[in-house]
Amino acid sequence: MDFIKSLSVAATGLRAQMGRMRVISENIANADSVSQTAGGDPYRRRIVTFNTVLDRELDAHVVQLGPVQTDSSDFLVRHEPGNPAADAAGDVKYPNVNTLIEMTDLRDAQRSYEANLNVITATRKMLQRTIDMIKT
Repeated sequence: MDFIKSLSVAATGLRAQMGRMRVISENIANADSVSQTAGGDPYRRRIVTFNTVLDRELDAHVVQLGPVQTDSSDFLVRHEPGNPAADAAGDVKYPNVNTLIEMTDLRDAQRSYEANLNVITATRKMLQRTIDMIKT
């Protein structure tokens, strides 16, 4: 078993999931934000994509964070004529962020992160056992 390869592949998974969690956190943080100008568009939900890339040095496929895309779904519109962000009709656009979906995605990213971390921990233990066997 190639310990360096397994550590490197798991590390790329950690980096990808960290990026995913960062984008999800931005979505959650902006879930209730509105435009700074009357009738303007608020924050638009961002979606993470992943790419599989062949790492020639490792001779293994690894995952990388791909381009972050914007969600083109409709904004939530509420009638709030007193809001400074309201348009001429008194409607305010809110972000197309559903916090329940974002929390579910965040939990999924956390589990994937933990799985990669477990691979690193198990590999480290195997390396330590190998070194201990060589010492004796």
